[in-house]
Amino acid sequence: MTRWPLPDYMQQALAQAREAADSGEVPIGAVVVKDGQVIATGRNGPRERHDPTSHAEIEAIRAAARALGNERLEGCELWVTLEPCAMCAGAIAHARIARLYYGASDPKGGAVEHGARVFQQAQCLHRLEVYAGIGEAESAELLRQFFRERR
Repeated sequence: MTRWPLPDYMQQALAQAREAADSGEVPIGAVVVKDGQVIATGRNGPRERHDPTSHAEIEAIRAAARALGNERLEGCELWVTLEPCAMCAGAIAHARIARLYYGASDPKGGAVEHGARVFQQAQCLHRLEVYAGIGEAESAELLRQFFRERR
């Protein structure tokens, strides 16, 4: 089986995840792309920022909205290393992200292909394209290593 190189955007999200791990945070990273350009990045930071909403996706969405001067991120892509939780999936929908690419699935806390399946609910007012499993092995290994070191 041929192993394809990871897209640059997922490599950048993984770099953000490594920065989060280096700060003692769960290693999750995110990148927002518009018209082929990275306009924002984010990494997990709830402990560092004393903010339970400081997930990688939320941080990247906030930075992208500031960069564009608009709360609607239409035409943007979000690349994230882990399947988003319900809070982040809601924020993704509200931001009107066009495409979501994520690495590892999260059967315990994810809300895209697991749990609440936010984007499949009738109450979800925005439909987006979702692509799972991009960088899955690398993303999952970062998480396993992080938690193995803390046990």
